[in-house]
Amino acid sequence: LSNGSLWSPPRSYIYQKRWVKLDADYLRYFDSEKDAYSKRLIPVSSISRVTSVGDQKFEVITNNRNFAFRAESDADRNEWIRTLQHIAEERKSKALERTSMSLATENATEPADKSGFLELRGFKHKLFVVVAGDKVFLYKNAEDYQLGIGITYIEMNVGNVKEVDRRAFDLTTPYRIFSFSADSEQEKEEWVEAMLQSITEALSNSEVAERIWAVESNRSCADCGSPKPDWASINLCVVICKRCAGEHRGLGPGITKVRSLKMDRKVWTEELIKLFQQFGNAMANEFWAANVPPSEAIGPTSGSQERRRFLIAKYQEGKYRHYHPLFGNQEELDRALCVAVTTSDLKETQALLFCGASVTCDTGDSQCPTPLALAERSGQRLQMEFLLHNKTSGWFGWCVGWAELGGLPSALLCCAEFSRRWCTLQDGVLSYYENDRNAIPNGEIRVEEIVCLPSLFLPHRIKSTFEVYTEAERLYLFGLETPNSAQEWLTSIAKSFVHPCAEELLALDFERLGRLHYKGGLTLERAQEGWFALASSTLHVCSEDSQRQEPLQLRKLQELCAPPGRAFPGVVDTQWGLGGSWPPAEASCAGRTLYIQGERKLDFLGWVHAIQKAAGSSGDTLSEQQLTESDVPLLVDRCIDYITQCGMARLTSEGIYRKSGQNSKTTSLLEVLQRDARRVRLKEGEHHVDDVANTLKRFFRDLGDGLFTRQWAPNWLWATALEDEEVKVSEYQQLLGALPPVNRATLKALINHLFRVQCFSRENQMNTHNLAIVFGPTLFQTDGKDYKAGRVVEDLINHYVEIFNVNDQEMKKQQDEIMAIMKMREASSSGMQQAGDFICTVYLEEKKTETEQHIKIPATMTAEELTFEILDRRKIVMKEKDYWSCFEVNEREEA
Repeated sequence: LSNGSLWSPPRSYIYQKRWVKLDADYLRYFDSEKDAYSKRLIPVSSISRVTSVGDQKFEVITNNRNFAFRAESDADRNEWIRTLQHIAEERKSKALERTSMSLATENATEPADKSGFLELRGFKHKLFVVVAGDKVFLYKNAEDYQLGIGITYIEMNVGNVKEVDRRAFDLTTPYRIFSFSADSEQEKEEWVEAMLQSITEALSNSEVAERIWAVESNRSCADCGSPKPDWASINLCVVICKRCAGEHRGLGPGITKVRSLKMDRKVWTEELIKLFQQFGNAMANEFWAANVPPSEAIGPTSGSQERRRFLIAKYQEGKYRHYHPLFGNQEELDRALCVAVTTSDLKETQALLFCGASVTCDTGDSQCPTPLALAERSGQRLQMEFLLHNKTSGWFGWCVGWAELGGLPSALLCCAEFSRRWCTLQDGVLSYYENDRNAIPNGEIRVEEIVCLPSLFLPHRIKSTFEVYTEAERLYLFGLETPNSAQEWLTSIAKSFVHPCAEELLALDFERLGRLHYKGGLTLERAQEGWFALASSTLHVCSEDSQRQEPLQLRKLQELCAPPGRAFPGVVDTQWGLGGSWPPAEASCAGRTLYIQGERKLDFLGWVHAIQKAAGSSGDTLSEQQLTESDVPLLVDRCIDYITQCGMARLTSEGIYRKSGQNSKTTSLLEVLQRDARRVRLKEGEHHVDDVANTLKRFFRDLGDGLFTRQWAPNWLWATALEDEEVKVSEYQQLLGALPPVNRATLKALINHLFRVQCFSRENQMNTHNLAIVFGPTLFQTDGKDYKAGRVVEDLINHYVEIFNVNDQEMKKQQDEIMAIMKMREASSSGMQQAGDFICTVYLEEKKTETEQHIKIPATMTAEELTFEILDRRKIVMKEKDYWSCFEVNEREEA
């Protein structure tokens, strides 16, 4: 809108000549007219007023800061003032939405896709970098980001990202190369991914989005309310934001089909755009969100777990929907749908379809046998579009009838395309017919071809369903109205195809049953066939040469990964693999590693997803968390280990547990730990001790049923009134024995940790009483107004050895660890050694003098990093199929 030369003072009123540009969004100044990137930018929306301050001078006043300029003449100054005032007033009067830059200001409406500090070549200090939409913004610091006053922004439609080394990457444009460096390799990968996504968005087409946003309700996410949502579910006809779109995908394409408004251009036909314009989020939510309690609603800042719970309830379970009056009456629903599709009443069609009407129901009209055909004959193109996108969704076409055949109830089941079929199971063949009068089947499944039987839940009035996977990579879906009838079919089919050695698996309430190849123990050369059953969080395995079950507790998995060269999905290969390491089943046994292989991608990926889900945390109680070998939640173990591992730096940190960490970092860390603590590595420099400590406290504060359980917590508090210490300790011991095993193990681990913390009270100022003040209300989830909860914690720490029956060996180990921490602290304070580091001798392949390496190991070094360090020192190049392992050996030379 305007540009020209002005004089601008950098720090004082010594003016320097700058080239200044003003457009609808920003006032920017540059070193010269030829520069592509500014030295400073000011959002026009933040300008409150512009005033003249003397000869040729004027000030631009924002909500938080003033900027002084001097023009070449008074006339030039007056022109700048008029233009700036005009555009600022125009922005306010029209109340236009802020651009991406306004994310940072107090009126921000959209969250940044990625933000944080990065080193940039040419700058002495780290810059605060923000990836927002199709731009990357640079700020001097986080405070400037909050104020909205930036250095420059980079249009990503001309950008390209290139990785340089483990922590560095370049953002290249035709005008300049921006060389960034992150704090870690993982952080670098996250930045690269965010910038590549920004480039994709910059190169996408906004035409479809603008047309759909023309409807007011489509300008905010149908689920969380975030502005300018650029994703959509094309079968549900809702416009959603990027974060909700990610959770929609987790529901599966049978429920919601997610597409981008800007990138999936071929999907957006004229009819589909018109359908979204007529439908709108308002109409969709009148049905899907008719009864959402305020306490369960989500917002733009909600976390992933919160979104996932809400979307499952909203779309998968239909918890908040407005039920159609005909709900539950299949014939009437189908008949009403056949009438609705011949009209323009999309709202009625939506309610009928998502309350159970079948999109493929029989209309009774030979010329138009389906609702789609009726809509076409009636010229209702939007109805046709809606039906087409919901033709394969997992909501429709469920109907059941009964008869007796050979002692097994035969039912009209839904299979493959959700059509009604009469099924029989005889002589090892599962046959399905058009109806019970037909003698020739439409198709057959031989039981010896079946490889997997998963039972599952679909969001429909027929809630009892199961799948059948065959060797030919075909999937069949069956459903019945009652759980008992579905279980009879499932059990009968399973009995027909399961090997006799694995018949005991049939007694389990399994979620998935099938055969796979696996390697385990010391026999890794050849894979053998085994029968697997997944029941809750336990994986049962039976092999043909060993008929006994080997139950594996998935929540106690130490590692779950795809071996190199067998990654999935997306690898064109004939075989896929899944590796998992478990802790010992008994104290005398070594840990086990099991490699599971699938010859068929379809059913194997189903196993992968099911095992990953079962191995994760499934709720907010202790027993539902990922666990260590000793039944302590992995989240708790990770936090305690991190706070303990470097001794002086953490256990002796002043005010540990009393100081609060950053709320946003605590929330983020707790979320990733609860999602999968197994994959989280807490590292010094990346995670602050107060944030980790706060995460541990918040976990216990929010724990479902509490650490002491709702049943027994009042008894613990009552015991504090006992005056006789021996009687009190005895009562505590009895109450400890009454707790569930996981709660008991967790309480012992926590009190053990607090016992260590108070050993360093001289340094950290956290004696037993101070720890009790912090942890009492946290563990009992009270307001802390009375000290009973604190008294329990204080008693548990003071009588730790007696209450938890700590033997001499455990006590000696703990005292040795405390002494080691004290020695490291003394060594560190004298400048002899960095706290947490120690010198270790590592042997390569065999224990010989010529193979030994002495290496300094920081407390945060992983086995993988140690292995690579040794190989680098010996100049050994890793080949594609090389596998190296690192073993810790004790004083008896036992690995």
